[in-house]
Parts: sequence; structure tokens; C-alpha cells
Amino acid sequence: MRVKMKVAVYTLAIVVTSVLISHADIYRYIDSNGVMHFTNTPMSTGYELYIKERPEKKPEFFVPTEYDDFIMQACKRHGIDFPLVKAMIKVESNFDNWAVSKKGAKGLMQIMPDNYQKLKIQDPFNPWENIMGGTEYIKLMMDRFSGKLPLALAAYNAGPAAVERFDEIPPYSETEHYVKKVMKYYNLLKNY
Repeated sequence: MRVKMKVAVYTLAIVVTSVLISHADIYRYIDSNGVMHFTNTPMSTGYELYIKERPEKKPEFFVPTEYDDFIMQACKRHGIDFPLVKAMIKVESNFDNWAVSKKGAKGLMQIMPDNYQKLKIQDPFNPWENIMGGTEYIKLMMDRFSGKLPLALAAYNAGPAAVERFDEIPPYSETEHYVKKVMKYYNLLKNY
């Protein structure tokens, strides 16, 4: 009876430990009285591997699907790659429809007020209008910079005049970081 009680206590300890320590190998040792001992850090010989850790594969980032229909429609209309627009939204607003930047850019794709009329945006917080306008704008930048995606992204972020002035990605840390981040997510999403 005493051995059964000890086994029950140790079993409970394993369950509690496995909850507290999300991933760890568990080792077992049976002493001369037949009592099982469990640990994730064996301190002596005689312990044997009992449960092997299987780390959970976690996605590198979270991308909601809430706006996928709008993104798909905008991409079809303007001939832009779906993963690209989704990557831009991830970087621009992290899918926060109500995002407003320090410079006044608004919505999912962070459209500047100067572009509302040209992009037919009446409400920058309307996801459909914002995604359609932002996708049209990146298409305009792709055309303007002969399909060179890094330059088009830099123009989306810093404005086309800055890209033309430097004839490359402008040496602004924000813009350089933006282009790298969008390209990273774009490549991840293409293989997602």
C-alpha cells in the first residue's frame, strides 16, 4: 500500500512537472525498494530516459485570415502577388485596421492622407478601401520602378521621389528595415 501511495505521488509530481516545464526529457530511476523516481535532471547514474521531449513546432509569426478575401480581390484586380500584400499589411499595421502612424498614415496598409483621392479612399479605416488602395499603390510603384520589388517597397515607405533621388533604396534606417522585413515575411508567406 505504501509503495502504491508513493507511486501515485510521484505520478502526480510528473504531471505537475510536465505542466510547469513545457518541454523537458523525463528520466526514471527505480530504487532497491521498487520505488520509482522521476526527474528532468538526473544527478546520478541509474536513471534511464523515460519520456523524450518533442518540442512543439511553432509558427514564426501569426497572420490572420480575416482580410484574405479582400486581399485576394485586390491582388487579382491589380496583378499583385497575394503573399506580398499580406506581408505588407503584417509590417505596416500588423493587421490592426485602426492603426495610425506618427506621420498620419492610416489603416491596414497605412495610407497617407495625400493619397486618398488618387486611390479613391473615402474612409481609410474601411478594410476594403484601404486594401484596394494600398494594393493599387504598390502596383503603381512596381510599374514606376520597372518591377524591382525592393525599390517599389522603398517607394511605398519613403515615397517615390526619395527612391528616384538616390536611385536605390534611400539610406533611411526605417525604409531599409521596412524593405527587409516585408521581404522576409513575403518569402515566408510564399512557402506557408
